[in-house]
Amino acid sequence: MKVAIFDEANKIWKRLAKDAKDDELKFSLEIHKKLLAFFQVGDYYYYIFNVKRSIFELISEEITAVLGYDPDKVDVPFFLSNIHPDDQPWFLNFENKVKEFFSTLTQQQIPNYKVRYDYRIRKKNGEYIRILQQVVTIQFDENKGLLRTFGVHTDISHIKQEGLPVLSFIGLNGEPSYIGVDVKNVFSPTAIQLTRREREVLSLLIEGKKSEDISKQLFISRLTVDTHRRNLLKKTNTPNTVTLISMAVKKGWV
Repeated sequence: MKVAIFDEANKIWKRLAKDAKDDELKFSLEIHKKLLAFFQVGDYYYYIFNVKRSIFELISEEITAVLGYDPDKVDVPFFLSNIHPDDQPWFLNFENKVKEFFSTLTQQQIPNYKVRYDYRIRKKNGEYIRILQQVVTIQFDENKGLLRTFGVHTDISHIKQEGLPVLSFIGLNGEPSYIGVDVKNVFSPTAIQLTRREREVLSLLIEGKKSEDISKQLFISRLTVDTHRRNLLKKTNTPNTVTLISMAVKKGWV
């Protein structure tokens, strides 16, 4: 799915923002930073997301400790592209459900709901961790168009290592909560398209063959084998051969 996830997410956020105007809304970061004690359950960083413009307006420096990235180098397309390929459809389906849910709320209810869900994301070193995303709305207009949200990403790998992502709407100030919300499968995983030769190379990698061995067995050059290996990593969005082999076995790519 890669960059396409940003295009789809951007469409959802535009519908959430409606016709909200940037210059009509003001916010206080300090107030919402006080919510960190409420959000925090592990290593975390916080951010402000402009829904209408689909950009991060602020990412705290703690992102470097959690994910390894420089906050000044992280934009929304880059962040979304690092969500685990299997979790990207979940992310989009959750955001679509958020849009539907908030359209049913009154103006008074909007700031009284926290959106909470988890997914896996790739760190700078190639490792995937599971983060818990918790978000509250901090700016909206009279037409209930959302403009800015305040969010916290917390590493919960030590709490949840396996299982599917879960979406919940947490009611604040007396509002009811909805845990483990069902979502429509609007976005489905994109099938990985491998060529015949790529599948042959992958099969031999799974058998433990080295590039030189694969070159001799398939009667192709070592350079061609290495090119196929790079393409496999790119197509499967895996950081290294070990992860590629593990994912291939689990998902039956060959």
